[in-house]
Amino acid sequence: MERNFTIRYEEYASSSLLRPEEKRLLDAAIEAADGSYAPYSHFNVGAAVQMENGAVISSANQENAAYPSGICAERSALFYAHSKYPDMAIVAIAIAAKCNGKVTQTPTYPCGACRQVLQESQLRGGKNIKIIIGSATKVQVLDSVSRLLPFAFDNLPQEAAGPESENKKG
Repeated sequence: MERNFTIRYEEYASSSLLRPEEKRLLDAAIEAADGSYAPYSHFNVGAAVQMENGAVISSANQENAAYPSGICAERSALFYAHSKYPDMAIVAIAIAAKCNGKVTQTPTYPCGACRQVLQESQLRGGKNIKIIIGSATKVQVLDSVSRLLPFAFDNLPQEAAGPESENKKG
């Protein structure tokens, strides 16, 4: 049996058309890209995570000559957010990239590893995480990580997933 699914998202021609809180988060991600350490790829990525209490945590990708010892901006921000606010849900993440000091012309989507970490962050918080992906020509807004990773790995044993997972699995 063949099945299909569609990915729903909002698309804007400019970040100025976003809701004010979304624009602020995207601006924080764009600014965070300036803190990137990318001497090998010269591809600077910034991410900004908004917590349930309104706090914003920003980070940038960090490369290392001992590839793959670096870390993406998204995972760096997510891991720090969970460390600083271990019991608080993430409500949104914005992602943007720069090349040669300018925001890229096309959106830069999270890699597979970052998508999986986003998925687990969403499960951990018990709420959908909004994803805002910016570029110089458009901004895309997805209402859930499952829009980016529809076939996520989430088959954790009950004892590893925690007691709340019993309610989510049925």
